[in-house]
Amino acid sequence: MGTTTSPRGIAMLRAVAAGRAQLTCSAEPDLFVDGLPCCDQFTAHALAHEGLVRPARLGLVGQQVPAELTAAGLSLLTTTATAA
Repeated sequence: MGTTTSPRGIAMLRAVAAGRAQLTCSAEPDLFVDGLPCCDQFTAHALAHEGLVRPARLGLVGQQVPAELTAAGLSLLTTTATAA
């Protein structure tokens, strides 16, 4: 099981899908859920670098913007939901 397919990674994807997450605009985007910094930024960075989540809009460097799933992120989330 990879970092992004771990239960924690899937939970982060679910939070993004539910509209509860924000990303900072940076090369290493940090994830915030319900306004609080995520405890596992390593996985948050992996989700972004693997193209599973992205900022929903442009922002200034360091600014928090809403996060959204990419098509790949939605596909992974759907696959894991049907496999469970």
